[in-house]
Amino acid sequence: MNWFDFYKGKKVLITGHTGFKGTWMTALLLRAGAKVTGYALEPQSSPNLFDLCEFSGNFKNVYGDIRELKALKEAFQKEKPEIVIHMAAQPIVRESYASPVYTYDVNVMGTVNVMECVRLCDSVRSVVNVTTDKVYKNREWCWGYRENEELNGFDPYSNSKSCSELVTSCYRSSFLQEAGVAVSTARAGNVIGGGDFAADRIMPDCVRAVEAGKEILVRNPRSIRPYQHVLEPVAAYLQLAAAQYEDREFAGSYNVGPEEADCLTTGELVELFCRKWEQRTGYLPAWTDGNRNGTRIGGQEEAGRPGGGTDQMTAKKREPHEAGYLKLDCSKLKERLGWKPVWNMDRTMEMLVEWYAGYLEHEDVQACMERQITAFLQKSV
Repeated sequence: MNWFDFYKGKKVLITGHTGFKGTWMTALLLRAGAKVTGYALEPQSSPNLFDLCEFSGNFKNVYGDIRELKALKEAFQKEKPEIVIHMAAQPIVRESYASPVYTYDVNVMGTVNVMECVRLCDSVRSVVNVTTDKVYKNREWCWGYRENEELNGFDPYSNSKSCSELVTSCYRSSFLQEAGVAVSTARAGNVIGGGDFAADRIMPDCVRAVEAGKEILVRNPRSIRPYQHVLEPVAAYLQLAAAQYEDREFAGSYNVGPEEADCLTTGELVELFCRKWEQRTGYLPAWTDGNRNGTRIGGQEEAGRPGGGTDQMTAKKREPHEAGYLKLDCSKLKERLGWKPVWNMDRTMEMLVEWYAGYLEHEDVQACMERQITAFLQKSV
């Protein structure tokens, strides 16, 4: 049985199901025939992907805060999940500088609460805590980080996720392993795809600029990141949860990222977006390097134009720290589970542009998601 068929009839609880990745996971699980319970805050942005989708069938939507242990316990006790995917988080690096206490409260104590509920719920057999590639102490190496590298994220978001990893490890060794619960953490790279409306993320920023008829301002165009379509890590989390449900030997920590060739600079990613947007709509967006006085239009630099109408030196001084070079080594996931990425970056960008262009043209975006899930599953299962 493949991982997709495994979920038919399984009871799955997702924290953070109203977020970008959580909504895609909900759609994928419902397609697989799972009985899904989502526990999360109400969507934080308007528009947002969750509200654009109209989920039905075996789906229960519970609005709640993972920092409220009593309410979370009630959801576990009522629904009695077999599988738990913990995705609820404060996920924005720049927001973590503005609200560090809130970020630690959600990302660390929220994880403590989820693991405590798992400890007290005897129906749970498999848990995956979704963290980030940024949990590693980033030494700006040119090779990918492996799962045994030191955990010590730099900024409050990354560091809080490193702490979440430690909380998970503690609960695993102290309580859950003895109780027969398989527990893993999954460290995904930068995720892109249709339906992300968050602030301070490169692809939503690109779409907002296009919608407003403005140039795209790219803060760190030379930074290298492991970009991947949202369905890649979501499917990997589910494959991992299924594998360790049936054999606890698969439990552990795993990186989830693209192939080496798809680790692009942010500038290359934006160039690709602009080309694909032109192919889809006939309009070629322009982007501005936020670190220098020049604008790129369709891959050609136009000297002397202002970078987004701001004082670049002043803006640069205000920028919080961001890693310049970050890659993942995903050999463990490939070797142990037989996992591999489905879409390269060219195909990923086509899917992203199809979704956002359709959204701006008032097309049925949920139907677009279903088509993309079908195309993805044809290659992955």
